[in-house]
Amino acid sequence: MNVRERYRLKVARKGRINRKVQKNRDKLRLTVFKTSKHIYAQIIDDRTRKTLVAESTMSPEFKKYGGNRDAAKWVGESLGSKANEKGVQEVYFDRNGNPYIGRIKVLADAVREKGVKF
Repeated sequence: MNVRERYRLKVARKGRINRKVQKNRDKLRLTVFKTSKHIYAQIIDDRTRKTLVAESTMSPEFKKYGGNRDAAKWVGESLGSKANEKGVQEVYFDRNGNPYIGRIKVLADAVREKGVKF
């Protein structure tokens, strides 16, 4: 599978996810962005267009290399704790076109362990 094919598949996944997100505007959205070195996650209220909670491996509290599953778990746990402090109970998971494997799955499971439902 070449680079163009992978990109085409990612864009198709992102389109399917965005159509579902558009139907669920009443819920908050947990969106994830990843690079080879870092992972970023934030909870967004689409009605007011405000970011309620954000966490990434670029934050000062995180001192390790950010491109692995341990880092994704730390980001998920930290984001889940901050979401609980803000009173966020339920979100819609926007994986931003990424397949639900690896770091994305670990992050989602860590957020679920902290009590946020999606």
